[in-house]
Amino acid sequence: MTPLNVSEPASLELTEAVRWYEERRPGWGSRLFDSVTDALTLIEAYSEIGSVRQGPFSARQFRVRGFPYVIVYRVRSDDIYVVAVAHTSRRPGYWSHRD
Repeated sequence: MTPLNVSEPASLELTEAVRWYEERRPGWGSRLFDSVTDALTLIEAYSEIGSVRQGPFSARQFRVRGFPYVIVYRVRSDDIYVVAVAHTSRRPGYWSHRD
C-alpha cells in the first residue's frame, strides 16, 4: 500500500468542515469525518479510484459519500498526496496552485 500524506491546507479544510457541520447539526461533523476517513482508506488502497482532473498538475478526485465534498489528491512516485478536501459548490479549482 502506498503511504498517504495529507497536506496542511487539506487538513485545515477538513477541520473547518467538521466544525461547521457539528455547529449546525450535532453529530454530523463526526459523520463527515468518518466519511472522509472511509474515502481516504479507499484511496490509499486503490490509488487510481478517483477520476482524473484536467489542469496544470495531474490530480484525481474522489467524492465523499453523503456529503458535497471531494478529496483531491496526486499519486506521486513515493506517496499519495492529498491536496484538498474541497466543497463541490464553492470556488472550483481554488486548490490548483498548491504543490
